[in-house]
Formats: sequence, C-alpha cells, structure tokens
Amino acid sequence: MYARRLQPILQELLAEFRIVYMTGPRQAGKTTLARSVSRDMGLEYVTLDDQATLASVRSDPHGFVRSLGHRRAVLDEFQYVPALIPAIKEISDRLEPHEKGKFLLTGSADIFRSARTQESLPGHMARLELLPLSVAELHGQPLNVVDYLAAGEFRNVPVASTTREDIAGLVLLGGYPEVQSKSRRGRQAWFRSYMEGRLYKDFETLHAARGDYFSKLRILAPWLAGVSGNLLKYASIANDLELDDRLSKRYVEILELMYIVRRVPAWTRGRAKRLATRMPKLHYVDTGLACHLLGLRNERQLLASQHYGGLLESLIYMECCKHAAWAEEEVGLWHFRDNRKREVDIVLERGDARIIGVEVKASASIRREDFKGLAALAELAGDAFERGIMFYGGQEVLPFSVGGARVYALPLGMLLGA
Repeated sequence: MYARRLQPILQELLAEFRIVYMTGPRQAGKTTLARSVSRDMGLEYVTLDDQATLASVRSDPHGFVRSLGHRRAVLDEFQYVPALIPAIKEISDRLEPHEKGKFLLTGSADIFRSARTQESLPGHMARLELLPLSVAELHGQPLNVVDYLAAGEFRNVPVASTTREDIAGLVLLGGYPEVQSKSRRGRQAWFRSYMEGRLYKDFETLHAARGDYFSKLRILAPWLAGVSGNLLKYASIANDLELDDRLSKRYVEILELMYIVRRVPAWTRGRAKRLATRMPKLHYVDTGLACHLLGLRNERQLLASQHYGGLLESLIYMECCKHAAWAEEEVGLWHFRDNRKREVDIVLERGDARIIGVEVKASASIRREDFKGLAALAELAGDAFERGIMFYGGQEVLPFSVGGARVYALPLGMLLGA
C-alpha cells in the first residue's frame, strides 16, 4: 500500500468539520484510504457499491441516516444516492457545535457540481480530491513541487539521473495504484476493463443518456486523449467525429465530473485580458489511460509519437494538481496563450495574485526562443510575474534572465528525486 500524502489532511479536516467529502476518479485509492481512516478514527464503514445496501438506502435515505444514531460513518461511493444529501443535511443541522467528523463521504464523480444535484452543504462540509498516485508518492519522495516552485530555492533537491525512456515510462504507467505492479499486458487488460466496466456504466449516473451514447464515448475518449495538452475546440470535435456541438460539450463536461479529463481555464488578468485567448486547455487526468486509448504500448512508440509532448505536459500539469492538494501554498492553475500564439503551459497563481509560469520541454537542450512564451507572460503580467520555470530533459539547474524576468531551467528528473 502506498502512503497517501492526503491522509493527515483528511484526518485534520474530520476533526474540524461535520462532513468531509473526498472525491476523485474510480480506482484512485479512495476506498483504501477511507478504510484506513475509518479504522484510525473509529468510523463505521458503509459502501454503496454493494447492491443490497444500495437498494436499502435508495428506498429510505432519511431512515438509513437516522439509523446510524450517534455513530460516525464513512459512506463510500456516495454519488449513487444523491437523495442522501438532504438526509445528511438534516442530521448535520442538529449536531452540537463540538460534534465533528460525523460523515466521511467518498464519490467517484463530483456530484456537487452535477446539474442533477440541486442541494449542497454550505458551511457543513470540507471537500478534498484524491487523484491517482503522484510520482512523489510512487517513489516515497517528500518533495512537494508546488511548494518547491513557490519557494524559489532550486538547489536543494536531489536530481535523479534520468533518460528520455525513464520519463516516457512515467507517462505510460500513469498513477492508478492497481496498475503499478502489473505486467504490460496486465496493465492493458486493466485499462480496458476500467473503460468498459466502470467508465461507461458510471456515465449513466450523471447523464440521462439517450440513444447510443456508448458508441459516441468510444470514439470521443480516444480523440480527447489525442489532444491532451492542447487547446480544446468543440468545433473540432464536431467536425472530426461528426458529433453535435452541444452534445460534445456536454459529454466533455461529464467526463470532467468523472475525473477522466480536466479543462484548464486561460489566465486573462490585467493587460492579458485583451490579448489572451479564453479557450480552455484539456488534459487527461491519467496519462497511462490516455496512452492506452491511443494504442501506445511502450516507450519507443510513445517517444516517436506526435502525442508525446502533449502527454508529457499533462503529466507535469497533473503532478501540480496532485501536489496542490497537500501543499502549504494555495495556488490556482491556469494556462496562457496570446493572440500571437505565444503560450505558457501552466500558470500557478498564488493567493496574493503573483504568478509563476511553467513550461514543459521534452528535449535536453534549451534555446533562447524556448522562453518566448514566458517572456510574453512576464511582459503582460508586469509586477505580478514572480518567476518562470522551464522543465526540460537535461540534468542541470540553469538560471536565465529573459527580458529582465527571472527564469530557471529545471530537470524533469527532479520529480524522481534521488
């Protein structure tokens, strides 16, 4: 079992809130973590993935919640019964101020963002995301990349000697715990089962599907994997796949609620408001799943593929998302692209509105023109631009000055540690 960096934060929030909602993709490790926390903190564990329990709860959600009495409980796969929300709110409203940690809810879809869920639990609930394993968790590494980039001290972290094949291997493997110990053939069987047995089934719980939605998802999911790390253009989906524009957008929204993809909004502050695109970028949440859908089975195929650059960017973007969940520094994540097509892959926005631009480059060499996106962002952001980062395939930490802005080239190998 991998140590999850989110566990102490989850336990801390259960001591401070009546309800904690832990959401994230299926098979990311929520059940394992919830069971561990329930044992440590004395919560009763109930899974709604059990059909008999699910039928009972659906028949009388208020009665089920009341039957718990004073017991504290984990309700796993909570998204299957949205009718539980008002029942939980009713109990929560009656709790004394000192009564905390009454419910730990887990869900494989972000049900409170779904249009099918009309109620929420403001003031009652803290929300956490458990994403697939980060590289730091896979290797037992203490580094938090968000805090590291925010601190700006770039000579204190050991850098592993890594090859292009090593980095490509991380992209191929992804972060789902179940695939980490499987053979290459076993991983592909697992990913195939994940798509067929879970993704398409869960889609129905968030969308009143009409007609043959299954075949539409079969062509949309690989298409989206192919544009991971790129701007998302709904018109292109409609043209390439002959899918209705509005239906395509709705399907992408549901896949985002299910943590299959993530849309990244554009950074458009200050002077950038007039000059930057507002189009979102798309990333697959797990690059291993994206590679499976694209038919990429080994490092050689991936490195020769037109998709490698975009998938590598998705890997780094999702590392930032994962680390942000347990970082000391609070950040928002954006992307930047102006009307001259100068772009920055990731923009980390700190709580005081200062920004750190992050570019991802697969090559081990760096040229001055590689910094044109960071230079444009620095110019438009002005004093808000704190520093720029270029992750690259080399082995050295290298400082640069670009138009008066501080920029550092950092090895991709730092994500692996010593």
